[in-house]
Amino acid sequence: MANRGPSYGLSREVQEKIEQKYDPELETRLVEWILVQCGDDLERPEPGKQNFQKWLTSGTILCRLINSLYPRGEEPIKKITESKMVFKQMEKISQFLQAAEEYGVTRGDIFQTVDLWEGKDMAAVQRTLMALGSEALTKDDGHYRGDKDWFHRKAKVHKREFSEDQLRQGRSLIGLQMGSNRGASQSGMPSGCPSASSTTSACLS
Repeated sequence: MANRGPSYGLSREVQEKIEQKYDPELETRLVEWILVQCGDDLERPEPGKQNFQKWLTSGTILCRLINSLYPRGEEPIKKITESKMVFKQMEKISQFLQAAEEYGVTRGDIFQTVDLWEGKDMAAVQRTLMALGSEALTKDDGHYRGDKDWFHRKAKVHKREFSEDQLRQGRSLIGLQMGSNRGASQSGMPSGCPSASSTTSACLS
C-alpha cells in the first residue's frame, strides 16, 4: 500500500469530509454479503475501515464476487491470479470495475482504483458494492445469495416491444391522418374559409 504523508490545509479538510461518509453499519452488511456470496473459505476481516480496505485491496475478493453473479463457465474474469505485486493487484481491481459496469452498475456509482488502493474514498467503494448488490437482487436470476433485505430492489422498466405488423399499421394510420388534415388550416377549417365566427354560406355548403 502506498505510504502517504500527513495531509495539510484544504486536502485534509476534504479527506475528513469524505471519511465522514463512510458507514460502519454498511461495512458490516457488505462483509456479510461478500462472505455468503463468495463461499465459506473467505476469512472475515476485523471491523473497521482500514481492515475492510486491506481485505479488498488485492482485488481477488472483488473478482470472485463479480464472478459469483454469473453461471459457471460464463464468468467475466477468466483467471484470478494471486499476486503481491502492486500492478497485478491494481489490475484485478480494474477488471472488477469494468465487469461491474458491464453487469449494470452505472458509471457514476463506480469507484476509482485509487479510492480503494490508497484508501482515498472508501465510501465510494461502499457505494459501488451497494449498487452491485442492488443490481444482482433486481436481476433475480438465481445467482444472488444472501438476505434480500440487504439491498434495495430497483424498479424494473417495462419496455414495450411491437411486431413489424403493428409498426406497419401504425405508420399507415399516421399517413391517413396526415392526408385527411392536409387540406385544413391551423384552425381545423378548410383552407380559404373565414374564421369559425363567420357563417358564410360558402363554408356551410
